[in-house]
Amino acid sequence: MVTTQLVKELRELTGAGMMDCKKALSETDGDLEKAIDVLREKGLASAAKKAGRVAAEGVVSSYVSTDFSKGTLVELNCETDFVAINPLFVKLSKEICEIASENQCDDVQTIESLNYKFNQEFSTVKDAIIGLVSKLGENISLRRVVNYSANNGVINTYIHGDGKIGVIVELESDNKSEDVFKVAKDICMQIAASNPLFLDVNSVDQLVVEKERQILKTQALNEGKPEQVVEKMVEGRIKKYYQEVCLTEQSFVKDPDLTVAKFIKNKSKELGSKIQIIRFSRFEKGEGIEKIEENFAEEVQKQMNKGNK
Repeated sequence: MVTTQLVKELRELTGAGMMDCKKALSETDGDLEKAIDVLREKGLASAAKKAGRVAAEGVVSSYVSTDFSKGTLVELNCETDFVAINPLFVKLSKEICEIASENQCDDVQTIESLNYKFNQEFSTVKDAIIGLVSKLGENISLRRVVNYSANNGVINTYIHGDGKIGVIVELESDNKSEDVFKVAKDICMQIAASNPLFLDVNSVDQLVVEKERQILKTQALNEGKPEQVVEKMVEGRIKKYYQEVCLTEQSFVKDPDLTVAKFIKNKSKELGSKIQIIRFSRFEKGEGIEKIEENFAEEVQKQMNKGNK
């Protein structure tokens, strides 16, 4: 008989999921040792042991619906760049994108519980991830997901450097043609290159601006500038700050003589329909994850020492 206590004990011994432990115990009529073997054979126990290792490598993938109305950005992490370029790993990340987009879901745990439609061997996205962990031998984790849906406009994405950076943009426009879709791609590339923190000046938190203003004022005074000209200098530097952190104020990468705002205005006139940037998201793989740096020679020596034991 499979009891709650048995399931709990098996989970503590293997680190496998609750439902996987329950299934393994059911298959083995409650035999704990045999259940451990079942989990190991399925790769679930070994996968759990790998789960503690830092997964700071990986890939950012994207998906856009055929009518340009929906788009998704996903970051799937692994431990090494070797696995990050593995076709099976890249394929899984793209499949998760499609599943997340179809369900318009941003919550990682919910996405992991969704049906994995691409392979009947796995019932959920989480099962597919665990299956790939067992096959490739590294910790793999779904880190973050963002979904956009345009009510009146288009969605586009851009992936840079084989998944190092991913961007998604929503443009509002009555014109939903391929031309506007291309404009969205240009804006995606701009964001990938220039990494803006805000959409426009109005999007900047005024507390952030005031803090920046005080820092700049102190800098100017420390430079020995006369107090009567400090205010003008500070406002000039605030304007420069906006040009660095606000997407619409940035110089357009493809034509530095234009700001992004001017580029959008020109395209609106050219295509006969007002175009407006509504929102954007930018993922850079591994950003914010503390990666443990190891000396390669020392790592090789460790492996040699293990082999000599």
